[in-house]
Parts: sequence; structure tokens; C-alpha cells
Amino acid sequence: MRSLNKVMLMGHLGADVDLRQTKSGLPVASFPLAINRNVQGEDGKTEAVDYHKVVVWGKFAEVCGKYLAKGAAVYVEGRLINRSFEDKEKAKHFRTEVVADNVNFLTFKKSRVGEEKGVELEEVKEVKKKK
Repeated sequence: MRSLNKVMLMGHLGADVDLRQTKSGLPVASFPLAINRNVQGEDGKTEAVDYHKVVVWGKFAEVCGKYLAKGAAVYVEGRLINRSFEDKEKAKHFRTEVVADNVNFLTFKKSRVGEEKGVELEEVKEVKKKK
């Protein structure tokens, strides 16, 4: 039997992108993605927000770190992964994350220094060619 692990999400960045590198030098970016949903409350319709951690690897992680900021709207395609780790007190923690295969920028935010962030189309095309 075949299996399928595919996630498609559209929302806004809940914080700026956290861009790091692994010990081997591979770029990895992560950010919380806020997704609004309507819920029926006692007083009528209200909105709730779900947050999902998105992880992006490689050159595209650098592009996300360069051009995305808190509040930017994105469409993410990827897959779910579950991981676990122990903290310093030996308590075990579990995380579910979205590993992004594709991130489409729907809006752009101003950078932290106030200049407008824009994506050079050639740079994004180059990243997609390398996949």
C-alpha cells in the first residue's frame, strides 16, 4: 500500500526567520507559521490561531532568512516529521515540524533596517534549479 505525507499551509510568519548552520555548514531556517481558523464560541464566531514550526534546509533556507520577516504571508508545501530530544534535566520532549519542500512568498515585509525587501526573480529561479 502506498503512503502519503504531504502538508500544504498558508499563513503568516509569527516571528522573524531563525537562520542557522549545522556543524557541517548546511544552512537551516525555521519559523513559526500562524494560521487563523474560525471557531464557534458561545458568543458567536471567533478566531483561533494555530502555530506550526516550519523548517527549511539548504540554499532556500538562506533565501527565506534574507527576504522573510515577521508578518509575511507564505504558502508552504512539505511533509510532517516527528522528533524527540532530552533537555538538560533529562526530560524527554516531542516535536512535530513541517519540513518545507517549497515556500512561496505571498507578501514581503520591510527589513529590520527599514528598506523594502524584494526578491530577485533570478535568485529564486536559481534555487529551484539546484533542487
